[in-house]
Amino acid sequence: MSQDIEKKSNFIRQIIDEDLAAGKHQAIATRFPPEPNGYLHIGHAKSICLNFGLAQDYPGRCHLRFDDTNPVTEDTEYVESIKDDVRWLGFDWGENLFFASDYFERMYELAEHLVMKGLAYVDFQPQDAIREQRGTLSEPGTESPYRNTSVDENLTQLRKMRAGEYKDGEAVLRAKIDMTSPNMLMRDPLLYRIKHAHHHRTGDDWCIYPMYDYAHCLEDAFEGITHSICTLEFENNRELYDWVIKESDVPHQPKQIEFARLSLTYTVMSKRKLLQLVKDNHVNGWDDPRMPTIAGLRRRGITPEAIRAFADVIGVAKANSTVDVSLFEFCIRDDLNQRAPRVMCVLDPLKVVITNYPEGQTEELQADYWPHDVPKTGSRAVPFGREIYVERSDYEENPPKGYYRLAPGAEVRLRYGYYITCQHAVKDADGNVVELHCTYDPETRGGTSPDNRKVKGTIHWVSAAHGVPCEIRLYDRLFAVERPDAEGDFLEFLNRDSLSISQGVIEPSVNTDDNERYQFERQGYFFRDPDSTKDALVFNRIVTLKDGWAKSVAKTEEKPAPKPPKPKVEKDTDDSKERPQKRSRSYERDKARAEEPDLAARMEAYTKLGLSDDDADLLSGERAKGDYFEAVLAHGQDAKTVAVWLVNELLPLVGDDDALSSLKMTTAAFSTLIGLVANDEVSTAAARDVLATLLASGGDPVEIVDREGLRKVSDAGALEPIILQVLKDNASEVETYRQGKTSLLGFFVGQTMKATGGTADARMVRELLQRHL
Repeated sequence: MSQDIEKKSNFIRQIIDEDLAAGKHQAIATRFPPEPNGYLHIGHAKSICLNFGLAQDYPGRCHLRFDDTNPVTEDTEYVESIKDDVRWLGFDWGENLFFASDYFERMYELAEHLVMKGLAYVDFQPQDAIREQRGTLSEPGTESPYRNTSVDENLTQLRKMRAGEYKDGEAVLRAKIDMTSPNMLMRDPLLYRIKHAHHHRTGDDWCIYPMYDYAHCLEDAFEGITHSICTLEFENNRELYDWVIKESDVPHQPKQIEFARLSLTYTVMSKRKLLQLVKDNHVNGWDDPRMPTIAGLRRRGITPEAIRAFADVIGVAKANSTVDVSLFEFCIRDDLNQRAPRVMCVLDPLKVVITNYPEGQTEELQADYWPHDVPKTGSRAVPFGREIYVERSDYEENPPKGYYRLAPGAEVRLRYGYYITCQHAVKDADGNVVELHCTYDPETRGGTSPDNRKVKGTIHWVSAAHGVPCEIRLYDRLFAVERPDAEGDFLEFLNRDSLSISQGVIEPSVNTDDNERYQFERQGYFFRDPDSTKDALVFNRIVTLKDGWAKSVAKTEEKPAPKPPKPKVEKDTDDSKERPQKRSRSYERDKARAEEPDLAARMEAYTKLGLSDDDADLLSGERAKGDYFEAVLAHGQDAKTVAVWLVNELLPLVGDDDALSSLKMTTAAFSTLIGLVANDEVSTAAARDVLATLLASGGDPVEIVDREGLRKVSDAGALEPIILQVLKDNASEVETYRQGKTSLLGFFVGQTMKATGGTADARMVRELLQRHL
């Protein structure tokens, strides 16, 4: 086994290692088995990277197989889009392309085999009756009146089903297993149903189609799959998976392994909900850059390398958790920083006339494509003249404290250019600023002055005579809350600001090169949209330069999802014994403490430290978590605070307990980060951004905070003008608030935090807002 595999080890790789060491397989075979009934999304990308990645690393083979067992919902369009997505992500199935429909005849033969063994029967009951007869977790199922029909009669009826003698829903083929099984999936599950529908590959050859639980395991067995990796919702299906293969007498037995599926904040992954977004025109198709589909991510400009890096960072876990989308965005930025050349683009142009610059003169200034921390070289000539465009937001007539851009009498540095000083603003009849008149210092070419005078502000610009018009599409998160589908109608939480379009001006070098992705200086990373032409440039914002969303009001107004009830141990019908049930994690922790006295002692000690019962239970019942908690605690932070951060912030991102011992972030760095929040130097939201950075690349949290400018701003004088501007920009909401909708206070807090990049003291912001409202 290679050193690379050891470095990325997880519980799935450990299983494979053990199987290979034991001689169970000479080489591994995995598969990615999508249903061709929709477009793939980022969750599927995780599975693609996992399955194809395992096949590459060991090595082995990975099959691309389409589970096309439902002709009503499937289409060739989806087949081709899935192929494109897998190729685009950087993987190749070679000759291993398969379809479930390749095996329809063989599956049917095995269905007859089960009937002849007395292990399957045809049921003519309505679906509602079959469902009711399944029973509940505490009550056994009821046998179908058709369950004991003779083998010959069942074989005759199954053949009539295949011949098309029954209508849709009139009959089904069921496995004959155990109507008292504690696993309800084993209570005579459906194997075949009737669907008189045209199949995109087999046409009208079939009118009965296998159910997923019957077909999927047989496909794995037919293809010699060694490790059938699926998500946790199929854990209970494993018993049925093994039963079908065993009782069908198929010689090969794959091993089913379950892992946690990917859930992202501010995102929905349900195919049904994604389809609703498209059909109801909330987005512009499956490849809308706001969609989590691979087609949408591709259209936005995210690279396959960034997606693969994200899949590697989040790893493989045994327990479901939700990954903060900011971690995905970090991986995107980290990738783009190395590949996107820097250029200048003005998104909201305001003309500047440099009155003392010679009329008609043009000069070329040299500008680097890459900063010093990127190991690339290259530059371009940027034309400069008497008239330029700057961002409208780079001018303030009455600048607040700490504002270092253009204002009456203020001097700034033009990126790669000269120092200019604003003399006055030209306004239209309505009082809107339409033009600035400035002067320049000809001795400051290149951004330095002979007298070494300091200029705090540097702004970007584009020559008015040479700039190229372009459309700018600013994409943001599609939903305004972390978990839009946690409760209620997910459409209620759509972010009304998820797309804004402006007409900008970009430097002319972009119209002549072959690059697709750029960093627009001070603005973010952008992608030249596929519909773009030389005569009509269109750019999509991929991601901002840093994460400012976590400071928005959406987070303060979101309601947490209700906690699921703890599983109960159900009684058998005769009350003589407990029915076997899947044990909860809480039960396993109690069992561990009962067997290991030092863990029980931890529970008592943690409670005395002031931890909540839930936190003490979690950290004392699982050794890896307790070890990590105590290692962080050794650095001197308050025990309750450390526990809260570990349980609520770190563990949901890490997922797998084993990963705690191999984090790039040291326990000292985690302790320091917690201390920054506890000492009120950094907001919780900003600390989450720092945590994502530490997990991805390690480092010193203090250096990260200072580098990113994330320390809290507690100066009321500095916050006052920002708050006044927020209230001015949201006048209608102010009126609504004053009419009695005081819940909008959270909205104003969020807008202020967003305007300050999350660095404002939220308590002071709230107090100042209440004073002005």
